[in-house]
Amino acid sequence: MSKAKNLIVICADTWRSDYLGCNGNKWVQTPNLDRFAAESVNFTNVYADGLPTIPMRRVFFTGNSIIPLEHTPEIRGSQPSGGAWHPLGQDETTLAEILKKKGYRTGFITDCFHYFKPNLNFHRFFDTFDFIRGQERDYWRQLPRDKFDPKRHMPKHLWNPEYDGKMRQYMMNTAHWEKEEDYFCAQVCRSAMQWLEWNANDRQPLFLWVDMFDPHEPWDAPRRFQEMYIKKIPYERYLFGYGVNPKDVRPSDVPILRGLYAAEVTFTDLWIGKLLDKIRQLGLMEDSLVVFSTDHGTHVGEEGCMQKTHGLLNSAVARLPLLVYHPDREHAGKRVNALVSASDYMPTMLKALGVKGPTMDGKDMWPLVAGKTRKLHDRVFVAYEQHGAVRDLRWHYFQHVEGDDPGHGPALYDLKKDPGETKNVAKKHPDVVQKMRRHLEKRFGMPMP
Repeated sequence: MSKAKNLIVICADTWRSDYLGCNGNKWVQTPNLDRFAAESVNFTNVYADGLPTIPMRRVFFTGNSIIPLEHTPEIRGSQPSGGAWHPLGQDETTLAEILKKKGYRTGFITDCFHYFKPNLNFHRFFDTFDFIRGQERDYWRQLPRDKFDPKRHMPKHLWNPEYDGKMRQYMMNTAHWEKEEDYFCAQVCRSAMQWLEWNANDRQPLFLWVDMFDPHEPWDAPRRFQEMYIKKIPYERYLFGYGVNPKDVRPSDVPILRGLYAAEVTFTDLWIGKLLDKIRQLGLMEDSLVVFSTDHGTHVGEEGCMQKTHGLLNSAVARLPLLVYHPDREHAGKRVNALVSASDYMPTMLKALGVKGPTMDGKDMWPLVAGKTRKLHDRVFVAYEQHGAVRDLRWHYFQHVEGDDPGHGPALYDLKKDPGETKNVAKKHPDVVQKMRRHLEKRFGMPMP
C-alpha cells in the first residue's frame, strides 16, 4: 500500500449503518455516499466501543478502548459528567497531536456542542477550529421565550416540560434560518470546504476532522426532504428531538418519525456530497485518505424503542458505517465483512499515512483489505451506560451489568439464523449465554450475574 499524504475525516453523528444505499437500503436515498462507497473500501461489520457522543470521540482520537460501563457508584462519582464524559487528559496522546508534531496543518470543524462543554479539551493540538453554535440544546441565543411554542410542532401526547425546554432553545437558535444553507450540516460542510480551499495548496500535509451533529436529533430537515418519505406531514415544521418519553410514542407515530430521520439522513448526504465534490475539485483525492463514519446509530421503532436506547444494545445503535477512500484506489469498491472496532480507526489512519503512533488498543484494518489476514478480532465489545455487549460472527449477547433488566436484556441473538437481531434466543441456549457472560466478565473486570 502506498502512503497517503493528507487525512480528511467526516464524522456524521447518529447515522445508522443500514440507512445507506451502499449497505442495502432501498428506501433511504444516499446517492453521494453511495458514489463515495464505490471509490472506497466499505467495512460492513464495524462496532462502537463506548457510547455515546464524547466517549466515542475519545476512542476515535486516541485509538484506545473506553468501555465506560457505569457499574459502581465509585466510577459514577469519580466522573461527574457520567461514564467517559470527562476531559481529555494531558497524558492522552491524540491523533491531532501526533500529526501536528509531524508537520501537519490540523483543522477541526464541528457543530457538536458537547465537544466544548467545560474543560473537555478535545480541540487540543488543532491549529484552527470552527465551532458552529446552536445545535440541539446549546445555550446560544436568548430570545423572548414566549414567542416559541414546541406544542405547535408535535403531537400533544409527546409533549412534556423537559422536551419543551430543550426544543424551545433549539427553536430560538434556529429562528434566523431562511434557506437550506443556514442548516447546521450545511454550515459545517461550507466551513470545511472553505478550510480546504485556503489550505489545499499548502506545502504542509493536511489533517481535517469534520464532525457534524446531523443526522442526530432534532430531526428537522427541510420540508422537501421530509416529503420524500412522509405522504402527509401534519405540521408546517414537524420537530422531534430529545426529551420525549419513549413510552409516549404510539405505533402511529413511528412511520412519521422514521421518515423524519430518513429525511435528515438524505439532507446530510446532500451536503456531504458537496464537500466530497470540493475535495475532488481541489485535486485532494489524488493524495488524501478520506474517511466517513459515525459514533453510533439510533432506534426508530425497534422493539418499541425510539432514539438510541442503551437497554437495546443491538446493531441499530451499535453498528457503524465506515467508508475508507485510499488514493491508490487499488481496492475501490471492496467490502470487508470481518469484525472491526472503533478503536481500530486511528491505528489504520496513521499506518496509511506512514506515521508511527503510540501503542494503542486498536489494530490496523488494512491487512483485512489486502487479504493478508481474515480477521482482526475474535469478538468485539460495546458498552453504553450500564449495559455491556459482546459479539462474534455467530452470536451477539448483551445484558445489564446487574443481570436482569426490565427493558430488553439479557438478550442473545443467533446472527447466522437471525442477522436482523429480532428474536431473543437466550433461554434456548444457556450454554452460549454463559460463555458470552464470561467474555463480558473478563473484558469489564467484574462478575456478571
